[in-house]
Amino acid sequence: MNQREQMEQRGQWRITVWEEENFQGKRCEFMLECPNILDRDFQKIRSIKVDNGPWVGYEYPEYQGQQFILEKGDYPCYQAWSGNSSYRTEHLLSFRPIKCAKHSDSKITLYECEDMMGRKFEMCDDYPSLQAMGWCSKEVPSIKVNSGAWVGYQFPGYRGYQYIFERDRRQGEYRNYNEFGTQAHSNQIQSIRRIQH
Repeated sequence: MNQREQMEQRGQWRITVWEEENFQGKRCEFMLECPNILDRDFQKIRSIKVDNGPWVGYEYPEYQGQQFILEKGDYPCYQAWSGNSSYRTEHLLSFRPIKCAKHSDSKITLYECEDMMGRKFEMCDDYPSLQAMGWCSKEVPSIKVNSGAWVGYQFPGYRGYQYIFERDRRQGEYRNYNEFGTQAHSNQIQSIRRIQH
């Protein structure tokens, strides 16, 4: 990739973070990932503005803990990124861009067993309730992302724990719930949607 292409690509992702709620206190702008905001002399991130691209924020440094999808917009406090999550964290400590999100060209396959075995269901659209569309279980044991990036939720209506599934991570293969994220405690996913870009 030449220097011009690198500069163009870098402009696709821009996020500004503040140490306090409502865009107060110390602030910093990023166009690349940040594995640990503590290394930037911040104590925490309490508010965020996403100018370009989708991002994923994490509860702990080094992309650990609960994940939160951060699409274009303002997040003045933790309730804005936690949404209807049953798990809330009042701050984030690391974040990174989601570079493979292609909202208009996204495809994912859900499997009824681990290791991408058993009955499968291919999806190209958002589903606020997997059971309403015909998935017979509250659980999704394994997933293959064919293209784009997705966010799965623990409960219907895009509520509960969030799990980010990307084509360019793990070759798009999530063979069991332990690969959904460091905070995944079960394979319960009841709604799923494409990540906006």
